Amino acid sequence: MSPKERVLFITGWILDYCSKMPKKPSSLVVGVSGGIDSAVVSTICATTGMKTFALSMPIKQIKEQDDLSKAHCDWLQKSFANVNVININLDGVFDAFEKASGSHNSEHAFANSRARLRMTTLYQIAGSNNGIVVGTGNKVEDFGVGFYTKYGDGGVDISPIADCLKTQVWEMGKYLEINPLIINAAPTDGLWSDGRNDEQQLGMSYQELEEAMLDTNSPNHKKYLKIREANLHKMKEIPVCKFDE
Repeated sequence: MSPKERVLFITGWILDYCSKMPKKPSSLVVGVSGGIDSAVVSTICATTGMKTFALSMPIKQIKEQDDLSKAHCDWLQKSFANVNVININLDGVFDAFEKASGSHNSEHAFANSRARLRMTTLYQIAGSNNGIVVGTGNKVEDFGVGFYTKYGDGGVDISPIADCLKTQVWEMGKYLEINPLIINAAPTDGLWSDGRNDEQQLGMSYQELEEAMLDTNSPNHKKYLKIREANLHKMKEIPVCKFDE
């Protein structure tokens, strides 16, 4: 499937899903981080013709990441009449949360909390505009190694690129004429004050992850499985204690 065909297929899928919902949504809500996944998803949402809310939600953000996010939002708004850009700075909210947490100040926990604050913000906008939250996770990070925050960026209503490899997302980005700076930027979740990228956190590039995911003979396959197994709890249903009654 070509990038154009993939984009058209996803666009049709979103519209079909919305048309079949008991309470039909009138808007799509997506967070824009400055990365390729959110840039592609937000642009595809815009191509549906449905009202699209593109949210920039910086929390102690590295300037380069925030600049890319805002640049993409500006481009979306200029290119599509149905796009509404909302900039919500969550620094103050996070500061208050950090202070209220007291001595429970794990850096890793705070990184996940940033993602959950953004998820809450997306649902606030969706709930106020008869909308649904559109996820931006791809097949490699979300359903390969589970590289996302449980009930954070993993908390969405639909996940349109979850069956797309990262290389396919990059290809769609080029087809959609996404800003080359976004396409070429090192992938990052934007949750760390030091700006660490995905490869630094995972210890593997997305190209290596894809190869290991698709080829069991890959030299990185065991490393891929180790990362995946540690995160499988995110991808499975919540365990329920059942009674035989």
